[in-house]
Amino acid sequence: MSESTDLKTKFRKAQYWLKHDLLVFDNIVIIVAAACCLMWTWGSVSSMTRNWSLAQEVASRQREKALLELEVETLELENEYYLSAEYQELAARKYQGKMLAGETMIYLPENSEAAKNKHKSDPEADAAPAISEMSNLEQWLTFLFGA
Repeated sequence: MSESTDLKTKFRKAQYWLKHDLLVFDNIVIIVAAACCLMWTWGSVSSMTRNWSLAQEVASRQREKALLELEVETLELENEYYLSAEYQELAARKYQGKMLAGETMIYLPENSEAAKNKHKSDPEADAAPAISEMSNLEQWLTFLFGA
């Protein structure tokens, strides 16, 4: 029985503490104010997160729009080129073998390998003097003073 009365006493002490120490008007006001602040902070953070994600989506769509506008502009310019007299003349020359009055067609043989490689440069011969031959101090002096 002493356990039962001990438990009842502890329960009554806890009930008294809750009623007279914890749940007084001042503490209730502080708890309500803290809850309101937490809800306001949570709402602000969630709206900032949502705004940031929406801003990222808008920026992505704007980049996509700019790319599509460039693509459309390129296609419009390409269409204008295809409608031009210059392209029509070049296409007639290329695909139909047409020529202007007074022109003669000359067919040249393919270039030989010697002709193709005549003006290719040797990368080792054209290389600038190696900078690694200079010391670090000399490299800095060359960079700073051009000496």
